[in-house]
Amino acid sequence: MASVLNNLFGGKASTTASPDSPQAAGDPDFADFSQAADPSPVPIPPASTSSNTFGAAQTLRPYTKWYRIDERHSLSEFKIEGVILSVVSVVLLLHLFGARLNRNKAKKWIQAHSAPLTSEFASVGFSGVPLGVADKKGDELLQALTEANARQGDDLLKEKSLFEFATYATGRANVAFLDVQLTLVKRFSPLTVLFETVFGFFMDSAPKTEDVLEAILYPFDGREALTVPGLPGAAELRELRSKDSKSAFDGFVWAIVHKERMKQVREDRYDVSLTVTKDHPKLPNWLTVMTESAEITDALLTPELIKAAELAGDHLEYLIVSDQPMEKPKTLNETTPRKRIFLKYRVPSDNDYTNLVPIFQCFLRLTDRLVQGTRFRPEVLRKVKAARETTIKQIQKADEEERAEERAQERERVKKAKRDQELNALDAKAQKKFLEREREKEMKRGMKKQTMRA
Repeated sequence: MASVLNNLFGGKASTTASPDSPQAAGDPDFADFSQAADPSPVPIPPASTSSNTFGAAQTLRPYTKWYRIDERHSLSEFKIEGVILSVVSVVLLLHLFGARLNRNKAKKWIQAHSAPLTSEFASVGFSGVPLGVADKKGDELLQALTEANARQGDDLLKEKSLFEFATYATGRANVAFLDVQLTLVKRFSPLTVLFETVFGFFMDSAPKTEDVLEAILYPFDGREALTVPGLPGAAELRELRSKDSKSAFDGFVWAIVHKERMKQVREDRYDVSLTVTKDHPKLPNWLTVMTESAEITDALLTPELIKAAELAGDHLEYLIVSDQPMEKPKTLNETTPRKRIFLKYRVPSDNDYTNLVPIFQCFLRLTDRLVQGTRFRPEVLRKVKAARETTIKQIQKADEEERAEERAQERERVKKAKRDQELNALDAKAQKKFLEREREKEMKRGMKKQTMRA
């Protein structure tokens, strides 16, 4: 304590005090600092190679170069990554294999149907008319187009997606153009196929997972001038012709349908719903005729078509001739007849189209039969037009009701605007009387309605 007082009041401390002196020993507060620290380092005991309480966790790895990953890691550390890569590889292989199967099936189809397409149409596919061919005329033009179609080969069918393929054809008498779409099972995605199969099993409205071909043929129906460019002098020739062109035919709905698909086709298509179902003795028992008149069936059901339908077997779903839309028309513009011919059949799994090519050929040539021999009696045409006129009257009635409702809403809007204007022009007292009069009128109307109901 004496040293502290000396420091405060300027006293001089002794510099010769030894650690063993009574002054140092008498100051217990600084006993820990009585001796100087030893500057020698503390020795570190070497790592023991024997087992200790922590076991192998304290074993040190030998030093390795940064690029020697095999000495620091093992394959057992990548089990999850290996499983993921295996699954991805399997999915990728299934995708590639399924896509290849679909492409091979599409090539088999076009190889089997390229002959009837190129023989019936001048231009097939989406490549268009080559530049060197456009300058030719007559037989030279037809020959050049035939050679151009032959050079395309499998390219006549265009791949829209991994399960959709399409082709197009034009350049034939009585036919404006032809659209063909080949829809295959999504073999490149097994999970999607499984989901669609299970969903279709529980839902009747869901489409089945199967390979199908759908073709739509659009006849000219006397409207060549609207599609094909006119030639010099063609206007004078058209004036000499009759009002109806040579490619025109009467409008009606007629179909050959597989009995298993009959109900679904009738529900999905408005045009087929106009027909009645009648079995025909000349057709196999799995097919039926849906027609608007028996006379139409007698005119269209030729021996060649019957034989082709028998050869197609269960693969044929329907062959439809229609002048009505697939969806029920909602406007008068949609009731305008648009003649088309539809063909749909299931693609065989073995890619053997020997029995399906005949029905496809009959489908392509059906317009010739329609143009040449489908002039029906006035009684038949009146019966056919009756259903169409009924639909037109329903649409007209719905339009009139809609217009009447709009006019009523407009009158109500004008009346309400006039009432608000009159009410805003009054003061508070007059507004109260005005509202009371309205309330009394509403009560009187309600009482009259109750009296009339009683």
